[in-house]
Amino acid sequence: MPTTRMDYNAVKAAIHRKLIQKLDMERLTEADREAVRREVAQILESLVMSESTPMTLQERERLSQEVLNEVFGLGPLEPLLSDPTISDILVNTHKQVYIERNGVLEATPIQFRDDQHLMTVIDRIVSAVGRRVDESSPMVDARLPDGSRVNVIIPPLAIDGPCLSIRRFGRERLRAEDLVRNRTLTQPMLDLLKGCVQARLNILISGGTGAGKTTMLNVLSQFISDRERIITIEDAAELSLHQRHVVRLETRPPNIEGQGAIRQRQLVINALRMRPDRIIVGEVRGEEALDMLQAMNTGHEGSLTTIHANSPRDALARLETMVAMANLNIPDSAVRRQIASAIDVVVQVSRLSDGTRKVISIAEITGMEGEVITMQDIFVFRKRGIGPTGQVLGEFVATGVRPRFAERLLVSGIRLPMDMFERERAESA
Repeated sequence: MPTTRMDYNAVKAAIHRKLIQKLDMERLTEADREAVRREVAQILESLVMSESTPMTLQERERLSQEVLNEVFGLGPLEPLLSDPTISDILVNTHKQVYIERNGVLEATPIQFRDDQHLMTVIDRIVSAVGRRVDESSPMVDARLPDGSRVNVIIPPLAIDGPCLSIRRFGRERLRAEDLVRNRTLTQPMLDLLKGCVQARLNILISGGTGAGKTTMLNVLSQFISDRERIITIEDAAELSLHQRHVVRLETRPPNIEGQGAIRQRQLVINALRMRPDRIIVGEVRGEEALDMLQAMNTGHEGSLTTIHANSPRDALARLETMVAMANLNIPDSAVRRQIASAIDVVVQVSRLSDGTRKVISIAEITGMEGEVITMQDIFVFRKRGIGPTGQVLGEFVATGVRPRFAERLLVSGIRLPMDMFERERAESA
């Protein structure tokens, strides 16, 4: 007769306890996995014999794997982390784990034993990147070895218990052609963005949470020449650039005394002293916006960054608000002129109701009219409705506007067919 859930958990806990007593867990490495596997098998055999716990062969193999996951990995989350179709893992409490697959949320049967079990996994994640989480620092951003982004919030801020959110990035990074194949954008749109990167235009990628901003930033960075020195600045490092000359910078949270924090603004200022050809800010979210704009306006062309916003116009308004955070009392009109002269292109990405991600707008900033920043759409995604199975229907459309930066592309040796901008050109999604 197979074991009950209570018996199973009791045997699993007993094996884990005995392993901890027998092995030096602090010095254990991935290379010891086979030795530990043999140890687990022996302890399991003796437990089954001594306690007369009936277990099937399948249960023994599953038990061994789960104990190994506890020792080397992230416990109950390991099966989810090994599933390439999962894009988000959301642990609301130790009893409730959700995942996102293909843009749709679904509940899982996975649970932790209790809050302490979940906190053990959280501590393993954050300590691996030199961060900590406790009552004095109850929120933290971290990352997994594969680059997945992690956010943790614990009591007293999280009322029902520790919460863990993991934004996953596929083992194989998406390439530009993958975005065309997935209908995230069309080939002409990609050709235009490739030309913008190669001609060193400053690009702002805007979108909501989970819209695919970082993915788009990674893809566009592939078009940067291997001969350029790139400096990336992030809160939690997740960009994956394949060029040879890349310097990666990451912010640092305060220590246990609340001292020693290094913010993005300090890193942007320092990056300007490092002879960068390009500066890539993973996400602009505060006062560093001012320094980034000044860098773009003083010879550091070809910079890329992302921002949380629902439209290109909202993105510019948010940039303006962030500059105000620097408390330098710069007039609004001066800030807008800085934005208008610094940013060349705004790429708006969105996750639609059917879970698909699309570039819904590529807009050019053309200058100022009075106190207002002027911009024009070059390509847009025109939504037509919802299909019978819930899929979003629509097409990518050229607006008929020939961008003003077309001359800049030509000067840089980038020739694009002018008919790609004709109004009647449309491609269904």
